[in-house]
Amino acid sequence: MENLSYSSAIKEIEEILKYIESQEVDVDILVEKVKRATELIRFCKSKLRGAEEELHKTLHELEDLPSPEGEEPF
Repeated sequence: MENLSYSSAIKEIEEILKYIESQEVDVDILVEKVKRATELIRFCKSKLRGAEEELHKTLHELEDLPSPEGEEPF
């Protein structure tokens, strides 16, 4: 999943859901689709956690910056 982006993972999850919701679902394929969806969901959760950590880190760094003279801190 090295070259996979969050957007393409979400798109693939949506395609899997459409397949699962269809009337003609092969059980063997269903098992594989569910496994793949699980991998993709883990990947997306990891990406979101990483983005959240980066945001918190950046905001923390901003809070630690000295304020220019005469300006109110955030």
